[in-house]
Amino acid sequence: MAAEAPPGVERQRVSVVEDDSSVENSSVESEEEEDDDFEFINQGDDEELNTNHCIDQMSRKKKKALLEFRCRVEDSILGNYLIEKPPKSLSQEESIKQRAILKETTLWGIPLLPSKSHEGTDFVLLKFLKAKDFKVNEAFNMLRRTLKWRIEYKTNQIIDEKLCPFVDIENGNNKVFYYNSVDKQGRPLCYHSYEAFKDEKFCRDVFGSQEKFNDLLRWRIQVLEKGIEKLSFKNGGVSSILQIIDLKNSPGPAMKELGMFTKKALLLLQDNYPELIHKNIIINVPFWYYVVHILRSRFLTLKTKQKFVFARSSEVTKTLLKFIAAENIPVEYGGLKRENDKDFSSLDEAAVLKIKGNTTVYVKFPVSEVGLTMVWDFTVVGWDVSYKEEFIPDDEGSYKILLQNQNHHKKRFEDHHIHNYSVRNSFYINEPGKICITIHNPHYKKKTLLYRSKANPTIPMYILFKK
Repeated sequence: MAAEAPPGVERQRVSVVEDDSSVENSSVESEEEEDDDFEFINQGDDEELNTNHCIDQMSRKKKKALLEFRCRVEDSILGNYLIEKPPKSLSQEESIKQRAILKETTLWGIPLLPSKSHEGTDFVLLKFLKAKDFKVNEAFNMLRRTLKWRIEYKTNQIIDEKLCPFVDIENGNNKVFYYNSVDKQGRPLCYHSYEAFKDEKFCRDVFGSQEKFNDLLRWRIQVLEKGIEKLSFKNGGVSSILQIIDLKNSPGPAMKELGMFTKKALLLLQDNYPELIHKNIIINVPFWYYVVHILRSRFLTLKTKQKFVFARSSEVTKTLLKFIAAENIPVEYGGLKRENDKDFSSLDEAAVLKIKGNTTVYVKFPVSEVGLTMVWDFTVVGWDVSYKEEFIPDDEGSYKILLQNQNHHKKRFEDHHIHNYSVRNSFYINEPGKICITIHNPHYKKKTLLYRSKANPTIPMYILFKK
């Protein structure tokens, strides 16, 4: 929930003036309903919610498939053939030992033996069933291949490995594969940035030999395994990850090694991590990538293909808002989240307001108590508007203070060449009044404003200097 306003700060109010009329409408509550464009649950998501979070609501056919799958897994563990059939020369004593080991088999930290009655077992098994359209034989074979691959790939020790020494991971300088916040359903957000691959030295470090290539691929799997540790395989828990792949300044199809790496990683995830990736959101997509994706899709299953969402540079913020709250979207993608932010956190929810075409909107933050510093964030999806920030005193004898005045549709696009930008500002309150943000949409298309504010008690510097 959003933090409560301190004493002296009234609840945020929004007043709207349409078509430059001088008549001010009645105040509108800040919790505006989101536009249909930002609806993030579709039919595919509903199915995931039903199968992953509420097994009791599954159809009879799916429940039957799950029961059959449970029996197959139980029998294969007790029969000592879960991963592969034991050799006939295996002694009885060795067979008993191997069966005891199989009984303790876990996947993603969840016991696989159904008779252990662990809450997460059914949720893990459902991942394989859903990936194979609830065909038990195919799901069972996929599970066996996954377990065998994990043994060969030594995934049980991958978390603690020191991989890719050329990336300063420990000091937080990893901008290739990293996690940052969660989506609207609480899923971890895993970002992939391909911009680093444009650096020749970096590419020599990761693609200089087959050993380095395998090291990078293993690092990619390590990042996924760390994300899985954030999941919760239980009723009402979050059991998938949302991936955001940024192709801004990507070197393109000319770098064959990067294409090979991407294809290899994608197939490993498809074959060994079923239904753990909720969506792959590809942003800042250049034209050439559509061609590459069509060719690469020949090796993907229909389930995997359906998980891709594409967004051109002008649609990045709008697309991300369908899945992620504005306060959890980084500012470089048009959201309000800043690194090491001392003013706001993800608990400070952003309000949403629609700006109709040819309309001026006023966002007001009234403050009746002095000695506070008002801090506010706001962004307009796609911008192409003009805005003004000012402090308006309650005393009619005092002067208004202009804080900022910008024609965003002229200046910002020239400076940044992008559609994603957010504004952060603050003002010390030394007399009662209100912060007023005026936004004018000169076009016929509707715009979406996202904003939030906070009042912080402040001791003026001159008082500190006197002491």
